[in-house]
Amino acid sequence: MTKNKKYETISFLSDFGISDEFVGVVHSVIHSIAPFVKVIDITHGIPHYDIRSGGLALARSSQYLSPGVVLAVVDPGVGTQRRAIAVEVGGGESVLVGPDNGLLAPTVALVGGADRAVSLTETKYQLPAPGPTFAGRDIFGPAAAHIAAGVDLLELGEEIDVSTLMPGLIPIVSNEPDGIHTEVLWIDQYGNAQINLDPNELEVGEADTNHFEIKIAGQTRMAKRVETFEDLSAGELGLTVDSYGLVALVIGRGSAAEEMKLRTGDQVVISFTENSPSQSVPVALKKLDEKSEGES
Repeated sequence: MTKNKKYETISFLSDFGISDEFVGVVHSVIHSIAPFVKVIDITHGIPHYDIRSGGLALARSSQYLSPGVVLAVVDPGVGTQRRAIAVEVGGGESVLVGPDNGLLAPTVALVGGADRAVSLTETKYQLPAPGPTFAGRDIFGPAAAHIAAGVDLLELGEEIDVSTLMPGLIPIVSNEPDGIHTEVLWIDQYGNAQINLDPNELEVGEADTNHFEIKIAGQTRMAKRVETFEDLSAGELGLTVDSYGLVALVIGRGSAAEEMKLRTGDQVVISFTENSPSQSVPVALKKLDEKSEGES
């Protein structure tokens, strides 16, 4: 990052909720240090202490965020020895600020990796803390504001090896004899359940690929592939491509999460069926690195 580079925006994500004063206080701290900065609230509705959900939400949002500083706080280890960090990415286009607990890792990976990182140890860029439990106010918010105002990363603390940053945990799709084993990554407020499956990774040869058997926690339901929600009748289960390009379980005019009693982390097994529950075959996970027969 060029020294004295300034940023116009801070994009802010947390699990603080909106019933307490926490979000407003962090906004005010930022304003007192960098009054010219616009703070964009991504969300403060991350489930409390849920690092994975926060990391995935940040990664989903990252390609749409303005270049600048990203402040992310989901920090069950607040007050412990876990590091507070700032990570430069994109050749200085953006800097991510937050706890070193895996929260930032999916976004850092998505944008091409970290250029450099520091541990936020320089106390002159922090607020005096009456207690150790509000790092968003005392450490992360001030750091984000100072970076936006042009303070170089190396002034905020000691440089750290980017290879030592805590990785994030992303579930892997597996191809088993009974079908593709996927996982629910995220459930939106409408009850649509995003799973960790690229729509291009379904391959069932010459068969009709529009109907599938879905198994979740002992339940078995038929689902059809659809382009839009309106292609489903009320209560009908479907698979569609969501707004982030992954497969989602949806229900016509209803909540797939409520209907199927889904939670994030639930396993979803998908197999192909020719419109009949008794005629199902496993779906094959398309191997993108595999060459077709006859290719050299």
